[in-house]
Amino acid sequence: MDVINALLNTFVVVLIASTMFAAGLGTTLGALGATFRNVKLVLLVLVANLVLVPLIGWGTAAVLALGTPAYVALVLLACSPGAPFAAKLAMIQRGDVVTGASLQVLLAALGSLTFAPTANAIFTAAQLGGGISLPVGRLVLTVAVLQLLPFAVGLALRNWAPETATQWKAPALNVSNLALLTVLALSLLGSWQQITALVGSLALLAALLFNVVAFGIGTLVASGSLVTRTTAGLLAPARNAGPVFAAVGIAFNNDPEILGALTGILLVGLAVGVAVAAYLARHRPAPETGGEPQAESLGTGSTP
Repeated sequence: MDVINALLNTFVVVLIASTMFAAGLGTTLGALGATFRNVKLVLLVLVANLVLVPLIGWGTAAVLALGTPAYVALVLLACSPGAPFAAKLAMIQRGDVVTGASLQVLLAALGSLTFAPTANAIFTAAQLGGGISLPVGRLVLTVAVLQLLPFAVGLALRNWAPETATQWKAPALNVSNLALLTVLALSLLGSWQQITALVGSLALLAALLFNVVAFGIGTLVASGSLVTRTTAGLLAPARNAGPVFAAVGIAFNNDPEILGALTGILLVGLAVGVAVAAYLARHRPAPETGGEPQAESLGTGSTP
């Protein structure tokens, strides 16, 4: 088990750093600026993802009276915005890809700073497990360094050496995707009994409810056209797995019950996100020629 934990911690670091480095390699300052000039949309998305979605996660866990491991896993995920997979969902649903990718990058960057304090505040208010408390300072420093520094390096390369960035982007995305698969595999290997026990439990129902409600709230709160609002809506349930796995390792020593619940909830979230995006795409025209390169220019990956 010690070997699995050591490997898991190593690949979590690789997952976080490679994901944000790839995001930086595919992000242009022009695309970011165009999105951020829509101040109303940006503020509404921030409120939805940094305030409302954590409350939805907390409320879902409390109302269904989840056991402590599933409660912890759901709250941690709810507090971690900015999954790169959200940008891929914007492509699948034929949504506003440039806006979705730009907002995802912003949420991932800010989430590295807000994740631990928000989760800790919820755990303190809920008095969960006799007083679970996260090492906020250590988590903020770890996640911020692992996310912001690689992203800054990738962004600098994209804007100062675009040819190099283009060459490095695909390998960086491949490393990110392989790291995610490895993290999930190690989590399954270390907690397969706990994951099996989730079948028929309230944890998977909670994951389903959380994703559906988060998408609804994210869509309703956003501004703009229906396409833009549903793009923002799918940002809400798509949570950033890397910082959560880091928190489980740092604060809970890779507790197999929490890892099992976390893996199960993530898989439900992926299934719901793809299903909703595919449904939306069925009711929208195919993108015009040139739409895909726009999405590609922002380096959308497939990592949750």
